[in-house]
Amino acid sequence: MSELFSQFINLLGAVLLLLAFAMISQRRILSLIHLFTLQGATLVLATSVVGYVTQQPHLYVSAALTFVLKVVVIPVMLHRVIDRLDVRWDVETLINIPTTMLIGILLVIFAFNMATPIAQLSSSIARGSLGIALACVLLSFLMMITRAKAVPQVIGFLSMENGLFFAATSATYGMPMVVELGIALDVLIGVLILGVFMFQIREQFDSLDIRHLERLKED
Repeated sequence: MSELFSQFINLLGAVLLLLAFAMISQRRILSLIHLFTLQGATLVLATSVVGYVTQQPHLYVSAALTFVLKVVVIPVMLHRVIDRLDVRWDVETLINIPTTMLIGILLVIFAFNMATPIAQLSSSIARGSLGIALACVLLSFLMMITRAKAVPQVIGFLSMENGLFFAATSATYGMPMVVELGIALDVLIGVLILGVFMFQIREQFDSLDIRHLERLKED
């Protein structure tokens, strides 16, 4: 039975990885928000399954926090931000999409090679998920550095945190509740600060292209 649950958790990890790939290839910001919401829902399911298998009630609390923040609150906030800023597309990527996808594949290979020796030392039910989690983190970081607009970079940052949370849940059966509450609060505050940051960029430059910030440095 534990082997079956292990395979199911790895399957959910594969879904997270596919969603990460879909995000780096997506230029429509509304679709990015939808993909991020699906990532959050997948993470909730994975956390609940690990909590059921390991009989650790605090993971159910983690799943509930993730659902509230990643599936409800933050997507609603992002929808309101793009409605107020009237942004729908991120056409100007710093690297074209095919090249980005190729780099993403190389990052996934690198992540699995790096995680394999560590996973062999783990006794958790989903040792293979560590490589998936690391790959999701690297793909999210790739999205952050290849996007010119502020909103996709914020979504990339949030997606990176999803990968880290999945690694903590599947590999170590979660973090202490105090740490998880602190991280949840930090993520929410971070989104609020980044939202203010985006409005300031739009007000000053009438655009969300972060390359305009170079003017401030030159001045």
